[in-house]
Amino acid sequence: MLKRLKNLGPGLIIAAAFIGPGTITTASKAGASYGFILLWAIVFSTIATIILQEMSGRLGIVTRKGLGEALRQIKQPVLRLVAIILVIAAIFFGNTAFEMGNITGAAIGLEVATNISSQIWAGMIAIFAFLLLILGAYKLIEKVLILLVSLIGFAFLTTTIMVIITQPNHLFALFKGMIIPTLPEGSLLIVIALIGTTLVPYNLFLQANAVVEKWPESVATKQAVNESRFDTVISIALGGIITLGVASTSAAILGTQNANIDNIETMIKLLEPLLGNAAKYCFALGFFGAGLSSTLTAPLATAYAVSGTLGWKINFQNSRFRAIWIIVLVVGSILAITGKRPIESILFAQAANGLLLPFVATFLLLVMNSPSLGEFRNHKTANLLGFCVIFVAFSLGIFKILKVFAVL
Repeated sequence: MLKRLKNLGPGLIIAAAFIGPGTITTASKAGASYGFILLWAIVFSTIATIILQEMSGRLGIVTRKGLGEALRQIKQPVLRLVAIILVIAAIFFGNTAFEMGNITGAAIGLEVATNISSQIWAGMIAIFAFLLLILGAYKLIEKVLILLVSLIGFAFLTTTIMVIITQPNHLFALFKGMIIPTLPEGSLLIVIALIGTTLVPYNLFLQANAVVEKWPESVATKQAVNESRFDTVISIALGGIITLGVASTSAAILGTQNANIDNIETMIKLLEPLLGNAAKYCFALGFFGAGLSSTLTAPLATAYAVSGTLGWKINFQNSRFRAIWIIVLVVGSILAITGKRPIESILFAQAANGLLLPFVATFLLLVMNSPSLGEFRNHKTANLLGFCVIFVAFSLGIFKILKVFAVL
């Protein structure tokens, strides 16, 4: 077991990618507004993410190709063109817009702890991320992200444990909220947000490439697939537990106060009566870790997805690969430092992601049933679970697009 735990890597990178400032903010709002009632949405999204990410990892190990490269194998020219356009629109332009939020989130965490301007911290975080990525060392990036996930987990799970110890009466409500789906009036959009912040398309591209780096061809395919599956289940489950911790803490403290969570400072101030000075540093540390981890993974995932889809060589030293992640990081950094928020770009990215998720999920399910995968193709259970996730992904995409265009 210890050896298998040491092999964790790509799954933890995915966990680091989806536990960003947006996830923490959304989970906090869910707990503050609805208590423990919506925890089931986090449980569902975690399971759905495990299902799709496991398929993506298996595809990468067996074919030695990323998901972007697999999309290029679509035989119908129109569908192939649509795939390329969606990847570029949703992932390249989307992550460029979202990178601003990642850097800003990390900077806010440091500002809360140090009282130094978040704009100054944003510049320093951007420089650190650039230096780490320019080194092009997968193992170093993996270790940094594992450390960040550990920091996030420590910060938020410690806070959750403290809350539960001091208020054990919340345990029943917590478990009830996790297993019984309930949709209170007005909660639909926040449920969609909870699922959408975890089940994101660019992580599918990231996982397929990350496993190739982690498990070279010298490792037996069956062994690599089993280790990758273990990595995916444990790591993403850990990410889900951290998200549950954020929502549960918010529910326990703020769920009866009708609190309006609009920034991390508000959350910290309301937690101080229970946690004292520790509240400030626990949440600052967690928010910083969440922001920095996403700051690193978003450009990297973008480079993997776009390079693979366009047929470019996927290599840290390749100029095109490098140019993609540099553009995402630089534009996001400028927006974070100047404090500008490109609303139109963010709305466009959300709509594009709403279209891309069900498209990529459907394609992934079809590919995983290919006879060429042999014993590693999907079985009936995997297909059934995959169909359920695709249905939710399609519904999520439709609702996200309707929300963007102000229909909802």
